[in-house]
Amino acid sequence: PEPAFADLLESERAYLVVVDLPGATSETTEVVVESGRIEIEARREKATPEGYRYVREDRPLFLDVDLPLPPDADGERARAEMDRGVLELTVPKREGEDGTPIEIGDA
Repeated sequence: PEPAFADLLESERAYLVVVDLPGATSETTEVVVESGRIEIEARREKATPEGYRYVREDRPLFLDVDLPLPPDADGERARAEMDRGVLELTVPKREGEDGTPIEIGDA
């Protein structure tokens, strides 16, 4: 598989995942957050200039990216934007990740 160029940034309330998907658009990209992972499937458009033909073709048309999310990321509330082949996925942090106290009773 082709390497994915991605950055993970963190703020107090959210994570920002930035992924380079050259040649892909919002219409040709699908993002799914599942089981603590981000799965991205993108298709890039390639055109052959008039009068040219491929001698060698190493840039795949399909890009598949699978990235882990931090444990406190809330993938169900994620938002995504695409600008010129750069996908930005904002993933809020779960509230109260310090844990839920469990009352202990006497036996």
